[in-house]
Amino acid sequence: MRRILPWLAIVVVLAGTALVLRIQGRLWWCSCHYLLLWSGDPWSSDNSQHLLDPYSFTHVLHGFLLCGLLALIAPRLSAVWQLWLAVSIEAVWEVIENSEFVIRRYREQTAALGYHGDTVVNSLGDILVCGVGFVLAHRLGFRRTFALFVLTEVFLAFWIRDNLTLNVLMLIHPIEAVKEWQAAGH
Repeated sequence: MRRILPWLAIVVVLAGTALVLRIQGRLWWCSCHYLLLWSGDPWSSDNSQHLLDPYSFTHVLHGFLLCGLLALIAPRLSAVWQLWLAVSIEAVWEVIENSEFVIRRYREQTAALGYHGDTVVNSLGDILVCGVGFVLAHRLGFRRTFALFVLTEVFLAFWIRDNLTLNVLMLIHPIEAVKEWQAAGH
């Protein structure tokens, strides 16, 4: 029972998050009435509506960061309970990210001009890939995780003109030149 308890706790977090997001008014899946595993166009109306999209990579990076943070602040906690904590923190972020205030802020100040929030399926996908990022970082160690973090940020900047760093920057302190550069990409 001790071995399955953290995994059950993760399932409870996922189910609870789905319920809270649904109560917030998030759709289960795309209003287009079909579900894709991957939606690759970050500027389409399908973005943030299906299981995975280009922004899923930023959630993998959340997992990297949470792995490092939890190793520092909760080193005695077993890896699987650290994973549960990372998933829980990411779940809280998904609820906050899909609040009307944050959705409006994304629409007004970031590259996500037509953003209307994630579907429940997309949020669950983001939480799951955060968990994957956590496990990957735990196995790779600091140096390789850091290198992969930087490579992912550079790749996303060229591919979608956005990444985790730019997303946070533009959400907190928008810079008009960055906003114009991002808008020129589509």
